[in-house]
Amino acid sequence: MSDNLPRYTLRIPREKLDKIKFIADYNGRSTNKEIERLIDEHISKFEESHSKIK
Repeated sequence: MSDNLPRYTLRIPREKLDKIKFIADYNGRSTNKEIERLIDEHISKFEESHSKIK
């Protein structure tokens, strides 16, 4: 798979990763997509409270 998305290595405790994997499976998503969804949600909440990030 070739794409232009940047790569980022995330170090996270195994217990948290296992829980995220469980939630991702439950929601029918990959672990990566679940983490991306969580990040998007966090950014949206931040921008609602502060202002749009440029």
